[in-house]
Amino acid sequence: MHHMTLAEIARGLADKKFSSEELTKVLLARIAQLDPQLNSFISLTEELALSQAKAADARRAGGESGALLGAPIAHKDLFCTQGIRTSCGSKMLDNFKAPYDATVVAKLAAAGTVTLGKTNMDEFAMGSANESSYYGAVKNPWNLEHVPGGSSGGSAAAVAARLLPAATATDTGGSIRQPAAFTNLTGLKPTYGRVSRWGMIAYASSLDQGGPLARTAEDCAILLQGMAGFDPNDSTSIDEPVPDYSASLNGSLQGLRIGVPKEYFSAGLDPRIAELVHNSVKELEKLGAIIKQISLPNMQHAIPAYYVIAPAEASSNLSRFDGVRFGYRCENPENLTDLYKRSRGEGFGAEVQRRIMVGAYALSAGYYDAYYLKAQKIRRLVKNDFMAAFNEVDIILGPTTPNPAWKLGAKTSDPVAEYLEDVYTITANLAGLPGLSMPAGFVDGLPVGVQLLAPYFQEGRLLNVAHQYQLNTDWHTRTPTGF
Repeated sequence: MHHMTLAEIARGLADKKFSSEELTKVLLARIAQLDPQLNSFISLTEELALSQAKAADARRAGGESGALLGAPIAHKDLFCTQGIRTSCGSKMLDNFKAPYDATVVAKLAAAGTVTLGKTNMDEFAMGSANESSYYGAVKNPWNLEHVPGGSSGGSAAAVAARLLPAATATDTGGSIRQPAAFTNLTGLKPTYGRVSRWGMIAYASSLDQGGPLARTAEDCAILLQGMAGFDPNDSTSIDEPVPDYSASLNGSLQGLRIGVPKEYFSAGLDPRIAELVHNSVKELEKLGAIIKQISLPNMQHAIPAYYVIAPAEASSNLSRFDGVRFGYRCENPENLTDLYKRSRGEGFGAEVQRRIMVGAYALSAGYYDAYYLKAQKIRRLVKNDFMAAFNEVDIILGPTTPNPAWKLGAKTSDPVAEYLEDVYTITANLAGLPGLSMPAGFVDGLPVGVQLLAPYFQEGRLLNVAHQYQLNTDWHTRTPTGF
């Protein structure tokens, strides 16, 4: 049962081959058995899961149907869940139980999903390796000595290890797509504003976006259908009709124009990954796509711009965690200043403190124009590059990451080396574009992903291309040994 995709689970439930309750019990037992070696979950919600599974079975018995009705999933632990710990992977929120459900959680619950638990993550979503979590590093099921990617590494590891078929995740600079690449999954970052951020604890508000992580593009389409839509509670949510993502999966790729940016193939890219990317291009050409070389000249400026903008927004967003209203509070503070200093100093980990300091510096009176304002101008140039490219092509293809997953601890002493691993994913967040990573092969036994980018609100196009690619390749069907 644990090898079934979301689509297969939906068909099995509809055909009464098994019940949601039976499936939920199997997966909960599997998590209890295997997760200790992965550390992919922060909280398990067995009672909630079994009650939701029974309710889903009752709804099906009453004549209801739906692809997500009775489907087991997990939520990244920055989506607020009423009455359940929502920690954001931080000591700061270790004791925080959200008083309400995030819109994504509420929408998926209404669709009938079964919540198995909350997945581990880099603290406040700051990281590319899932090593900064207060609850310890997550291990990559393909090699337990390697990172699963971050910050959605818990969701990725759990799905890759077949502990569950799909999970929610978030992407601020690549945190859905990079873990998907490192764990042989399909991960989709929607257009900014397509999925509500209400109840999603913020890292960088103009960059954060929720999305699905699953094994196939078909499953991502199913989960995104339940997540997407306008939310009046979120001022950045966009009132745009949500298409039927599953309906567009089988469209022909004949004549589809695919752009391959020359800037992607620089000295920083592992040549073995470059070869796998070119193999993917050839596969799509066989399906009728037309390949064209394009240029994204301002890509080289994306990482420095991102690592000014994101920490600046983080320093503002995380100012609310002060030891006064909720979250961690230091013991026996001498005065209000001591309360603030020690609560934040003890509650936040090193990476979060580093980014808060960088952001506060970039926003300070003497440096705002030199850093933050200039970074926002670069952001506009990055967007303009994409707009020009999409006048020539329908989608853009390239590597998701410059290297396969590295060993645990290999980059912890050199944060900049870890930041550089986001070079291909960050641009989509700066521009607000949808992006998808799909499995494309292996290097030294570790998975490699190919990234697709599309114009605004063209998630269906990305899912269509990925689905057609997956019908003609078997990379996404590979399972890590022991799982």
